[in-house]
Amino acid sequence: MFSQGTMNILPVTLRGEIRRIIFETAEGSYTVLRMLADDNNEYTVVGPIISPTEGQNIEVTGNWEKSDYGMQLRVTSYRYTLPSTKDGVMRFLSSGAVPGIGRTLAKKIVEVFGDRTISVLENNIDELLAVPKIGKKKLKAIDKAWKESAAKREIFIFLQSLGITPAYCIRIFKQYGNQAPEAVKSNPYRLAEDVDGIGFLKADEIAKSMGIPEDSKERICAAAIYIVNQSISEGHTALPVPIVLDKMANLVNQPFEKLQSGLYHAVARQILIERDNYIYTPVLAVAELEVPKHVKRLSDTPRFATQRLMNDNQDNKIKLCDEQLIALDKVKTNPLSIITGGPGVGKTTVLSTLVKRAKASNLRIALAAPTGRAAKRLSEATNEPAKTLHRLLQYDGGSKKFIYNESNQLPYDLIIVDEISMLDILLAWSLLKAIKTGTTLLLVGDPDQLPSVGPGTVLADFLRSKYFVSTNLTKIFRQGAGSQIIETAHKVNKGMQLIVPSPNKNKDSDFYWIPQEDPDTIYNILKKMLLERIPQKFNYDPVDDVQIITPMNRGNCGGQILNEYLQKILNPGEKPNFRYGDRIFKLHDKVMQCSNNYDKNVFNGDMGKISNVDTAKKTFSIMFEDGNSVEYNFDEADQIMHAYAITVHKSQGSEFKVVIMLLLGQHYVMQQRNLLYTGMTRAKKLLVLIGSEKSVNHAIHSNRRQIRYSLLYKHLAEQD
Repeated sequence: MFSQGTMNILPVTLRGEIRRIIFETAEGSYTVLRMLADDNNEYTVVGPIISPTEGQNIEVTGNWEKSDYGMQLRVTSYRYTLPSTKDGVMRFLSSGAVPGIGRTLAKKIVEVFGDRTISVLENNIDELLAVPKIGKKKLKAIDKAWKESAAKREIFIFLQSLGITPAYCIRIFKQYGNQAPEAVKSNPYRLAEDVDGIGFLKADEIAKSMGIPEDSKERICAAAIYIVNQSISEGHTALPVPIVLDKMANLVNQPFEKLQSGLYHAVARQILIERDNYIYTPVLAVAELEVPKHVKRLSDTPRFATQRLMNDNQDNKIKLCDEQLIALDKVKTNPLSIITGGPGVGKTTVLSTLVKRAKASNLRIALAAPTGRAAKRLSEATNEPAKTLHRLLQYDGGSKKFIYNESNQLPYDLIIVDEISMLDILLAWSLLKAIKTGTTLLLVGDPDQLPSVGPGTVLADFLRSKYFVSTNLTKIFRQGAGSQIIETAHKVNKGMQLIVPSPNKNKDSDFYWIPQEDPDTIYNILKKMLLERIPQKFNYDPVDDVQIITPMNRGNCGGQILNEYLQKILNPGEKPNFRYGDRIFKLHDKVMQCSNNYDKNVFNGDMGKISNVDTAKKTFSIMFEDGNSVEYNFDEADQIMHAYAITVHKSQGSEFKVVIMLLLGQHYVMQQRNLLYTGMTRAKKLLVLIGSEKSVNHAIHSNRRQIRYSLLYKHLAEQD
């Protein structure tokens, strides 16, 4: 049937008939089916196959792979062919492939026309009137359904003829529907803008297969758009024109004049904006001008809420140091202020005291943070409700905008936002324009952590500007000065070299360092720690209380493979499950939302567990940590990821009782001081660091901050 030695190397083509559909997502993003091939053997075929029907003939190309259920062919391409035998036609029509034709009617049609059935449907559909119980109304409905299904097949045949994989065919059809061929023919480069996952490089391949010249203006224009959009994912709000042109030259290899013409073609179409010799997307161009205007508006008011703040400390048990008292005084005397500091320096104590004084002064208070976990921690520290910024601003699914904005501003006197290092330029704009003049805004964060995932250098620019007063807290309080987590994190932040402590000094510590680099050994260590050591010695739950953190998703100690392994040991056994692409999601899996879904009111970074899997309805539910239960269709599983292990970037704004952080030689490209520092400071009670002294100290001494292009500070300085 197949060669074991070549099953993962040589592509295989099978032709035959679909006998049974085992599983199919609504959009065809993942299908499992059994097919009877021409060699009279049945095979399991998996992959993105849209609208399969039993009895339909199909030709599939792919590679053999092993699964828990045996050998299966993973599809890389496929095409449908209509059945030619009487039995095949019967199964095809009985499967519901043509709406309006069920099993009984299919039998009658095949009895009349036999092997000619498909030819009749294709060319002489009026002959169906000879079939009992088919009148003109029924004939019209069958004719329409047949043509629609045929049109869809033709669209996929056309798209695949351009070298587009089935998975991307599905996305293109979802975006454009029956107009997909015309959209692609008119300008294949628009796919890079309109279709998720198709960037310039893929669109360029499609364009080349269509014979579009390499020096076409649309190609060069698309390259410029691609480069600017890519720069946003790297944290830039804009790029200097010379850098854009240089990157375009590397990408499309065209003369300077044509590069310049293509770039300014995008500017003329207002897809890109040029200002101050920088290139922006339109929304970021506006945001970078609007943020300074709102900062100035909030700063310039002579009267603001915290001028009414009472000075008395209502809790005599809390003794504040001079730094903390200064920070509180600045909030009282300035409408815009920032409190910064590392772990354990008393930021939450200041906030708790401030909230008590504000309540005693009858001020209306709002507490917020960029992520759900950060908001929960802020609420626990102050004993007051706290929300994510998205929930504070209340997104409206109908208008696709926040309910609170410049024309409907937030009804608060004091707004406190924690974990401000995560604030990007777009969220800052949404927040600031929703704050009414006279409100006091306090921002709290740690500038030495990783910068925001989104574009901009908001915290750094606010700290440099004249509009915000700031206080940097340095005295260590949290968990006492003896906390090894805090002391070690501060050493890392200062660039001090670390040495693995001797085992006897580790006995009662909250910080353990295992100098190991071998992946197999590390997996054995993780298993023993999670299933035995941590639950037995420290009484922490390995799923609810422990978080594995790694620098990146790729690699054999990256997030993807770690999650596959951790799922097996932390959520074992047969349970209701479903497959999405290469991933299997099971009941009780620990998961994270990885994109904002305003309609469901869940946001990037929200964590929870799968609480229900309904294979009949093809839905699953997640119970999030805030108690919110949300239902998804299987096709929406691209919005979530397993969260037994997450990247350091995904952990930003969160705090976990126990953190096991990996920093290995294979993570060399990610070894940076602020990444190590951010990961370590996610641990509240216990931190286990796995990695060699060489890897850890390389990260400590790598303190080169990536340049982010932004003109926010310039525009702040220009405000008069």
